[in-house]
Amino acid sequence: MDFGKVAVLLGGRSAERDISLLSGQAVLQALRERGVDAHPFDPADRPLDDLVREGFQRVHIALHGRYGEDGTVQGALELMGLPYTGSGVLASALAMDKWRTKLVWGAVGIPTPRFALLEADTDFAAVAAQLGLPLIVKPAREGSTIGLSKVRRADELGEAYARAATHDPLVLAEEFIAGAELTAAVLGDTPLPLVRIEPEAELYDYHAKYFSEATRYACPAGLPEETEAAIAREALRAYRILGCEGWGRVDVILNTAGQPYFLEANTSPGMTAHSLVPMAARAAGLSFEDLVLRILESAHVG
Repeated sequence: MDFGKVAVLLGGRSAERDISLLSGQAVLQALRERGVDAHPFDPADRPLDDLVREGFQRVHIALHGRYGEDGTVQGALELMGLPYTGSGVLASALAMDKWRTKLVWGAVGIPTPRFALLEADTDFAAVAAQLGLPLIVKPAREGSTIGLSKVRRADELGEAYARAATHDPLVLAEEFIAGAELTAAVLGDTPLPLVRIEPEAELYDYHAKYFSEATRYACPAGLPEETEAAIAREALRAYRILGCEGWGRVDVILNTAGQPYFLEANTSPGMTAHSLVPMAARAAGLSFEDLVLRILESAHVG
């Protein structure tokens, strides 16, 4: 396809800026290798309406987190009439908000860990009694485990809340589910092979996600065929319920009894050397360059 002049949005103003720069550079290189007239565009440095002034015809979003993955950029691009990759305004905003995502999933019967919202005056001991220990505390509208803590004692909850609240006033406490950490990538309306994640440390945190060479990945995930197919179907339903489209990723914990719990959806996942969607695509026979082209082909306006 002749995509015309393509902007790769990267960097941005979120706490995930550094990872977005890595993702964007990888996407940019892949597009150029396939002959696409692609150019980097950092919204932190330039006004978005430069996209129109400079004649861009399509936008590949490689932004992560707020001001890029949360519907704000998507809305601006729609007002400018520029086709962009990934989910639309509503799905992007909803998936970025882990609390509201869980409310929607719970309403339609998609299993997700129990949770509670935390505030400065919350009775933390009551939350610990309600959800059990350990539990996870995290900002509701951040990604890449930024601000996340695993809490083992009720008297640690206040500190964990304060840490998360420095990133987002909306703070979520979530039941900890022990089990296998999986991710289900979706390309178009097709689930890709599941990836099983085995971090060296206890948590799959920011360092383990992007920089550690000790984190192990298995794709295919090594699950029984029927189990993998069932998780993939439910992940696709979870993705569609939020209105997601184009491409994305749904994170899952499979507990020791074989029950999957769905954690969150990502509408602009990482595209770095350690990223999970490219890994799943490779297992499905799709190179990184072909994956990037497929995503660009799906660009839309609204």
